[in-house]
Amino acid sequence: MTVASTWTVTGMTCGHCVASVTEEVAALAGVEDVQVDLGSGRVVVTSAEPLDRTDVAAAVEEAGYALA
Repeated sequence: MTVASTWTVTGMTCGHCVASVTEEVAALAGVEDVQVDLGSGRVVVTSAEPLDRTDVAAAVEEAGYALA
């Protein structure tokens, strides 16, 4: 089963921001794909299992940003 989750990240302003968030979220267990839209702050994560919001929030915070 593949699950797509959509999150909104605040504070991203450039391509480096997108790369940082993508890298940290992609490192979570079970994540298969991460698509980040800088303009809207939307992050779509495809994973093998549903992700825990706490885990996603921690990864985003590690990159220097926050979930909305």
